[in-house]
Amino acid sequence: MCRNIKTLFNFEPPATDDEIHDASLQFVRKLSGFTIPSKANEAAFERAVEEVAAAARTLLHSMTTNAEPKNREIEAARAKARNAARFGAKA
Repeated sequence: MCRNIKTLFNFEPPATDDEIHDASLQFVRKLSGFTIPSKANEAAFERAVEEVAAAARTLLHSMTTNAEPKNREIEAARAKARNAARFGAKA
């Protein structure tokens, strides 16, 4: 369930609100055990996603580093190469 949570810090361009929200949604899904909450739990689920996203935004904007920002395209190519080596190339 948490495969979509990726490092969001120190990238150029910086993480978008959509990326932070998506990671927060995955985190809340993992914690709750639900991919889609029941109607009775929907408000609590959505509130948790928004609170986790707010905390993540605060964290990402508060952190500093002396390292050069990572390039999204290069990191995506590396991940694709790792997956190809691990699972084999798609036919």
